[in-house]
Amino acid sequence: MSKRVADIVVETLQQAGVRRCYGIVGDTLNHVTTAIHGSDIDWVHVRHEEVAAFAAGADSLISGQLTACAGSCGPGSLHFINGVFENNRNKAPMVLIASQVVTSELGMEFPQEVDFKAVYSSCSVFCEQVYSAEQARRVVTLACQAAISRRGVAVVILPSDISEQVVKHDPPFAVHYTQPVLRPGDDELLRIAELLGQGKRIGIYAGAGCQGAHAPLLELARRLQAPIAHTSRAKDFVEPDNPFNMGMTGIFGIESGFHAVMECDTLLLLGADFAWGQYYPDKATIIQVDHDGSHLGRRHPVTLGVVGDIGPTLEALLPMLPPREDTDFLDECIGHREKALAKRAEEEAPGEGELIHPQYLTALLDQHAADDALFTADCGSPMVWVLRHIRVNGRRRTLTSLLHGTMANAMPQALGLQKAFPGRQVVALCGDGGLSMLMGDLLTAVQENLPIKIVVYNNGSLNFVELEQKVEGLLDYYTELKNPDFGKLAEVIGFHGRTVTRSQDLALAVQDLLAQPGPALLDVHTAPTELVMPPQVEAGQVIGTARYMAKAVLAGRIGEVKELLADNFLKR
Repeated sequence: MSKRVADIVVETLQQAGVRRCYGIVGDTLNHVTTAIHGSDIDWVHVRHEEVAAFAAGADSLISGQLTACAGSCGPGSLHFINGVFENNRNKAPMVLIASQVVTSELGMEFPQEVDFKAVYSSCSVFCEQVYSAEQARRVVTLACQAAISRRGVAVVILPSDISEQVVKHDPPFAVHYTQPVLRPGDDELLRIAELLGQGKRIGIYAGAGCQGAHAPLLELARRLQAPIAHTSRAKDFVEPDNPFNMGMTGIFGIESGFHAVMECDTLLLLGADFAWGQYYPDKATIIQVDHDGSHLGRRHPVTLGVVGDIGPTLEALLPMLPPREDTDFLDECIGHREKALAKRAEEEAPGEGELIHPQYLTALLDQHAADDALFTADCGSPMVWVLRHIRVNGRRRTLTSLLHGTMANAMPQALGLQKAFPGRQVVALCGDGGLSMLMGDLLTAVQENLPIKIVVYNNGSLNFVELEQKVEGLLDYYTELKNPDFGKLAEVIGFHGRTVTRSQDLALAVQDLLAQPGPALLDVHTAPTELVMPPQVEAGQVIGTARYMAKAVLAGRIGEVKELLADNFLKR
């Protein structure tokens, strides 16, 4: 039976498990979108292709399903680039159909021609062009297989003239889902057990590779009487119902997580590829387990590195480990955790008058959001607040841009999550700079009937950049934002909108936001000089901030220095 290439492409995507395709229609994509209209795939019509990629990646990462994006030639498919980088670094399986000008014009500097292979090869696990109609199913199948197996973005470049051609002989290439079990050899496991047996102060540092391994991870901690610190990306998988949890380390972390990692004599790295080498102990025995051998010892020297998925590795290792009775180091770390949690509770206290601490706002969201809510957060200070102050329980999920570190991710990712989980509450913690960057796609929430809840941390600045400048001893330049009333703006678009400027009004406003049946936005004027304090303040940071304050006073900006001191130190 003869089939048009566009139909073959869509049929292959559907058979591979794609349920949603995000994008914007365009001339070279017309045959593909017509095929999608006749399929079971849901087309999600966004206003900017970058948003489509963010949304599709969030959908894929949290739902576990393969997703797709599609765009027209030239600038259309080029706009996906930032979201593609984000998704590929997050290991979110996604296929991008980048339609192209007709084959007879390729290489002729034809209007809107872009060499997509040169553009996307560096940020994908697969990037190939369909050169003939007969290749279509095979190429798309290989793309889906690569996205699923290698966990990343696969790009299919499809010239428009090929998309409308007819194929008479269509070989039945198909995508295969596999579930391999990967663990170290017995000799390596025995060596791990030996090194752990020599340790007196054993710590565990758990990364995103611990997803799905919660039970054996906790049994390991019980067996070793070891505290567990975790990376930011491991929060959802390590934190719930975990009496050994000390929290995160790194600049976003808390003191107890920092102490557990830095003060141990033996550190077991499990699925953790944390990039900042200064947050690893220099004198400890370090054992690293990772599914990717290229990760072993690349952030900090390790004593022993082995390849394996964390769940199967721990299940094979546990019988080799006799229970330990010494709880001194664990008890010490628990003491630090209690102090860190008390400090967090102080930070979450309401401010006075017009002083709204972002920690208080986030704590209210945590208190009133659903038990299975999905949270996204913009890169910058909202990312820190969601990681520190949103408590997860095994049903909630958090998502932010930790590996790519891009602005404007929260609202687009919320769109994708709401599309994938229509019955769950989705809350986006947006910076004022992040939201305004891709603000046009608020219209997508209205058009697609997506009841996302957006909270704007409106501090009138690119706050995290401003903080970076101050820590370096620089005056903050070009970070000020002249913002509209986002609450009123949301109402014009079709959202429920509200703006809050006083701390006493915030609790009821948050509850009202979360109770809205449709898309809703809460614009909260948070303290502009709130600092993100790391778990361990380094001398250079203190000196740099002191230099900033001295320069600010000399520049006639003494009011800013007073606000900085009052908001962070004098009222706490």
